[in-house]
Amino acid sequence: MSRLLDGTAVASRIVEQVTADVAKLKADTGVAPCLATVLVGADPASVTYVRMKQNRSAKAGIGSWHVELSETVTTATLVASLTELSQDPDVHGILLQHPVPPHIDERAAFEAIAPAKDVDGVTMHSFAAMAFGEPGFVSATPGGILRLLDEYEVELAGRHAVVVGRSPILGKPVGMLLLARDATVTYCHSKTADLASYTRQADVLIAAVGKPRFITGDMVKPGAVVVDAGYNPGNVGDVDFESAARQAGLITPVPGGVGPMTIAVLLEQTVAAAKRQLMRR
Repeated sequence: MSRLLDGTAVASRIVEQVTADVAKLKADTGVAPCLATVLVGADPASVTYVRMKQNRSAKAGIGSWHVELSETVTTATLVASLTELSQDPDVHGILLQHPVPPHIDERAAFEAIAPAKDVDGVTMHSFAAMAFGEPGFVSATPGGILRLLDEYEVELAGRHAVVVGRSPILGKPVGMLLLARDATVTYCHSKTADLASYTRQADVLIAAVGKPRFITGDMVKPGAVVVDAGYNPGNVGDVDFESAARQAGLITPVPGGVGPMTIAVLLEQTVAAAKRQLMRR
C-alpha cells in the first residue's frame, strides 16, 4: 500500500505562516490583505468552495469581499465587475470561482483581472510569466501540487511526468511547472489514443481530467507518484484510489490532498499581492 501525500497537514503549516505574515503586515501598515471572491450563479459545489475559501481567509486574518452575480449575468457585466475590483485599492487579490455558466466568455472574464491581483493565476499574463520563469503568480492548484511534491522530497529532474488533462488553469500550467523542474512532460487528453500506454510510463502521474475514478490501478506504474487533482460529486477524485494505491509509491487522497494546498497557495499569494501593492503606495 502506498504512502499518502497529506495535503491537509502541509497546507496547515503554510496557512500558519500566512497568518503570521498577515499579523506583521497589519502591524507594519495598519492594512489587512483583502481577497475579493466573485461567484456567478448558485452551483452548490461552487458555493461550497467559495465559503471554504472565505472561512480560511478569515482564520488567517485576511479580509473578504464577496460579489454574487446571477447565473444569467452577461459577460460584459461580469467583466465590468472584475474591472471595478481590479481598480479598487482596498482589494488586493481577486478570485473568480470557476467554472462559470457556459454562456459566459470565461477567458474574457479572467483577462479583466489585473495581473497584480491575479492571486489564482488564471490570466494569460500569469501563465506566460510562469512559463518563462518571470515574477508573477502561479496557478493556485498547480502551485499547490508542486509545493506538496517538494514537501515530500519527490525528485522531478529527469523523471517522466504525465499530465492527464489540458485545461488552461490546471493541466497546462502544472505541466509547465514540472518542465521548469527538469521533468520530461507528456500531456494526455480526451483525444489521446491508448491512454494507459502513456500513464504506465509515468514516474509522476497528474490526474486532472474531471472524470470520477477515471485513472485505475492498471494504468499506474508500480512505485509511481500519483497526484489526483480532480474533485467530483461525492468526494470522489479522478483516480480510483483503492486500485491505484496498490500500485503507487505515493498518492494523494480526495479529499485532503490537492484541495487544501490550492487554498493555502491562494492565501499565500494574496498576502504577497497585498505587500507589493502597499509598497507602491
